[in-house]
Amino acid sequence: MMQETDIKRLIESASEIRKHSYAPYSHFTVGAALMAKDGSIYTGVNVENASYPVGICAERTAFVKAVSEGKSEFCAIAIVGGRKEQSESAHELCYPCGLCRQFMAEWCKEDFLVIAAKNTNEYCVHPFSEILPFAFSLSKE
Repeated sequence: MMQETDIKRLIESASEIRKHSYAPYSHFTVGAALMAKDGSIYTGVNVENASYPVGICAERTAFVKAVSEGKSEFCAIAIVGGRKEQSESAHELCYPCGLCRQFMAEWCKEDFLVIAAKNTNEYCVHPFSEILPFAFSLSKE
């Protein structure tokens, strides 16, 4: 079970990194903070491109950074997003898109947690199996 202090630390990390989002087209900025089983945190932001399919979401950015550093076991990810000009209180809960959910399925076990947050006081925690039931996978687990 993840401690509330770890959840809040992830949300704060996602909120802080979100400032580096590059979203000149949608103006919807997203920050993600991924916690590896060893407690290390990897962050990511969404990076858009004039050719929309070329952009990358914050969640995949965080996973790619972690995997490129040799990590393969994770326990949770926090996601914070909203329109750039909105105040924190106006943000909605931000969940991974379908592409990110399937991408995450490569590394997320059933006990992996997805934290959708407005801030450290307003957030929802879901097990990954609830976020992507019946994920496509090569494993028969």
